[in-house]
Amino acid sequence: MRRVRPLALLLVPVLLLAAGACSDDPPEPVRVGAVYPLSGTQGMGGVDEYRGVLVAAELANQDGGVGGRQVAVDRVDVPEADAAPGAVKALAERGVDLVLGSYGSTISSPAAAAAAGRGSLFWETGAVGKLAGPGEGDLVFRVAPTGGLLGRGAIAFVADQLAAKLRREAGSLRFAVAAVDDAYGQAVADGARAELRERGLRLVADVGYDPRRYDPARVVRRVAAGRPDVLFVVAYLEDGVALRQEQVRQHLPLLASIGTSSSYCMPEFGARLGRDALGLFASDKPDTHGINPHGLTRGGHALLERADGAYQAAYGESMSAAALAGFSGAWALFRHVLPAARSLAPADVAAAARTVRVPRGGLPNGSGLEFGAPGGPDAGANLRAASVIWEWTEVNRREVTWPPQFATAPIEAIRPSR
Repeated sequence: MRRVRPLALLLVPVLLLAAGACSDDPPEPVRVGAVYPLSGTQGMGGVDEYRGVLVAAELANQDGGVGGRQVAVDRVDVPEADAAPGAVKALAERGVDLVLGSYGSTISSPAAAAAAGRGSLFWETGAVGKLAGPGEGDLVFRVAPTGGLLGRGAIAFVADQLAAKLRREAGSLRFAVAAVDDAYGQAVADGARAELRERGLRLVADVGYDPRRYDPARVVRRVAAGRPDVLFVVAYLEDGVALRQEQVRQHLPLLASIGTSSSYCMPEFGARLGRDALGLFASDKPDTHGINPHGLTRGGHALLERADGAYQAAYGESMSAAALAGFSGAWALFRHVLPAARSLAPADVAAAARTVRVPRGGLPNGSGLEFGAPGGPDAGANLRAASVIWEWTEVNRREVTWPPQFATAPIEAIRPSR
């Protein structure tokens, strides 16, 4: 497993400018907060996403900042959900009321609620779970795709693309869902269930479990009882690997299996499973090399190369999916929304966010920018967020196979090992 290095060694210095009495001194910086899990069980992805934010701030500052004011990032480590309200409060007490976060869906929801409750703006860069509480579309915005979008995308892909390659009618397939029972799992699984229901497809097993205390053998037995052809899994890395190993041990006879973010799409997932990952799919966000640049606008492609070059110079590796999400989300705020706002007051920034439009492919992760209006079913959600389907095509190798504009390889109908 890749180790998370001490923050003092891995975080890019962010320029902090102090205003002086002399009129020749530089202007006050634009201060934004960052609440990410930089330690704890989600620290690996949280650090990557935060690094992406820092690189976005660095490049924005190279381009003149926001109206000539440099962007300064004030970070607070939020290793678990309980720390989120206190982190938002600490930032507010330091005068920071524009807050980015948070990688983890369990962290995102309380952070968003705490920010909206204080009149701060919350800008979600990576988490996909539901943002509970007030403020969606008003003071709370999500640049990343929603969990519902990922769940729907997984089922739609199997029904519309994979079924034909399996030489089966979609209506003949039996589907099962196994999902962690938290904000992340519920959001993604609800999207999958809705897509199944609307298409009239059969859900033969629906198994929820607590990722902190569960028996993988029992979970797989409950799935197997429904005799599914297709299994959709919403898991974190540890439980995702354990469930897949148990499926192989129990010889679960699947035609196809698809997962989502935080497990099936992660390089560590393939590294730990080896051949047992072959043929598995994942519905998630792309990373730097998991996206066909021809699906980006010219500006989006140029920005992807520039951002990844800066990231490699700082950290010695290309941007992961989490890092690219952090960069793209932060860039959307720093370079598209803040310059369009009347002032940096949260209400004015929110008003600007509701009017800004970036075409699909205009951000380096394939997304564009257009937020759902307050009060609507997609309030605060990015209606132009991009998601892709990954496939493990070889040992330790995964490719984006759908949609065509982002695909790096064709879809292969590889039956999962059992």
